[in-house]
Amino acid sequence: MGTVALGTSGTTAADVIAVARGNARIELTDEALTALAASREIVDALAAKPEPVYGVSTGFGALASRHIGPELRAQLQRNIVRSHAAGMGPRVEREVVRALMFLRLKTVCSGHTGVRPEVARTMADVLNAGITPVVHEYGSLGCSGDLAPLSHCALALMGEGDAEGPDGEVRPAGELLAAHGITPVELREKEGLALLNGTDGMLGMLIMALADLDTLYKSADVTAALTLEALLGTDKVLAPELHAIRPHPGQGVSAANMLKVLAGSGLTGHHQDDAPRVQDAYSVRCAPQVAGAGRDTVAHARLVAERELAAAVDNPVVLPDGRVESNGNFHGAPVAYVLDFLAIAAADLGSIAERRTDRLLDKNRSHGLPPFLADDAGVDSGLMIAQYTQAALVSELKRLAVPASADSIPSSAMQEDHVSMGWSAARKLRTAVDNLTRVIAIELYAATRAVELREDLTPAPATHEVVVALRKAGVEGPGPDRHLAPDLAGAEAFVRSGVLVTTVEGVTGPLA
Repeated sequence: MGTVALGTSGTTAADVIAVARGNARIELTDEALTALAASREIVDALAAKPEPVYGVSTGFGALASRHIGPELRAQLQRNIVRSHAAGMGPRVEREVVRALMFLRLKTVCSGHTGVRPEVARTMADVLNAGITPVVHEYGSLGCSGDLAPLSHCALALMGEGDAEGPDGEVRPAGELLAAHGITPVELREKEGLALLNGTDGMLGMLIMALADLDTLYKSADVTAALTLEALLGTDKVLAPELHAIRPHPGQGVSAANMLKVLAGSGLTGHHQDDAPRVQDAYSVRCAPQVAGAGRDTVAHARLVAERELAAAVDNPVVLPDGRVESNGNFHGAPVAYVLDFLAIAAADLGSIAERRTDRLLDKNRSHGLPPFLADDAGVDSGLMIAQYTQAALVSELKRLAVPASADSIPSSAMQEDHVSMGWSAARKLRTAVDNLTRVIAIELYAATRAVELREDLTPAPATHEVVVALRKAGVEGPGPDRHLAPDLAGAEAFVRSGVLVTTVEGVTGPLA
């Protein structure tokens, strides 16, 4: 399970994944606790002054003009959490909630929020206990942070609302806190606002999508290589000198991966045998260009994620010189743009994979393979409808590629009049990544069957091992028609788990 030490800075994407997906325990460092105490002293000093300070002694948003007296400030902080916990719709996944809570705690520990150390400790205790607040699909506009999602988390810290326990059962948050010996927090000046004013949900989903896409782009290089083999294509187009003269980094990486996978293949280079052709189709020949452009998009998105991880997103923020200043750093535009960009890249990668699959199934374009890779075409339909499923997934990917960040809708009586919709961009990217996994799995399923049908030729050692491993995983090969859904689910699990990539790497060494 491991442990993540949380200081004032230095949190990594690996830390987020470890907490969100690996249930790593969190320890607050002495550095973080010292910074928390120091920033709280600044907030307490400002709270004692008669002059109004936004977030400390005023209302919020369009109500920021009202000065709030000391006797009402605790109520003010409770009220902002309660009123902002206004999400609706299905529950958000546990790993997303853990990621956004951890990232909010990361910012709290930066010393720029003015939150007391005991509040930070409670946040860590809740995560370490495996308590996951119920957060809903709808409620964030991606500006002033992911307000509703973070408010539902803050509500649980107060012992209110619902949460899921480590046993998976949803219960009142107060009961779960009590069962784990955790005292609910009583919020003071600025703390309610500080717990809900960040880009943590969209950032957490971006970080997890990047991890998934790293595996999927390697997987797509493997399935493209398998299809090239099955179609008796040429690997000459993968030569490094060809990609060096168009120096997009991702393109070169994808071509190099495909070459590694195809090393020693007896199936490549037969494109001028019985039915000579000068060039393979674009979906085969241009696989490195399309996957490579996606890889470069992932690299840019990773840079944005790293910058956001290094940020302390809150409003107002406590500065080292003692000032507490309002700002606009909670706006989600930088994260929202790359979330949408990744959805576009995912749609295109799925689209080219589907075109390769269709080519494998069409007897007029598959260079000697049986129609639909069927055992007895006409009696058997083979993989005809598997491609229908893949096409439906690709069509959905294209709809998901429509950007959320191109939209904005005003809120808070026109005070918050331009928003990022970054949460929505992140939610649809998660669906896109899931669908892309299934699309690549269907190409894998078709391409491995097609390679096996080339009985008179020997595949590359790496692709041979993929076929062997997939069959050992219970995904059947060529033969008469059978219930296909279990095989497709097995292929999906093979891709999603990363076993496809590790199987290849066992032969080729690491893929880039």
